[in-house]
Amino acid sequence: MTIYGIKTCSTVGKARKFMRENNIEFDFVDYKLESVDEEKIREWLKQVDIHLLFNSRGKKYRDLKLKELKLNDEDKIKWMAKENYLIKRPVIEYDNNKVHVAYNEEVYKETFLKN
Repeated sequence: MTIYGIKTCSTVGKARKFMRENNIEFDFVDYKLESVDEEKIREWLKQVDIHLLFNSRGKKYRDLKLKELKLNDEDKIKWMAKENYLIKRPVIEYDNNKVHVAYNEEVYKETFLKN
């Protein structure tokens, strides 16, 4: 399992804490230290909708004034690769390339806590 995000992000912190508390091993990729490329983003988009992955509510989106550009999906992919802060956090890869985006404790319990 790999968790992608930013160490200082509160939802990424919740996800990491959930995994640690439930003894689930994971690797962590911090966008500040290791950027995610377009190829990886396209892999994720085979499993999750671009509207879920592209963070149009964050500070980076507002700072870059991207709403004014009326981006299409290809534009969004290019921007996410260029500015990883535009990727909704956390992104979790698990079970042979399955992908989950965002933090939801109930979904995490159903998905990651296998009895």
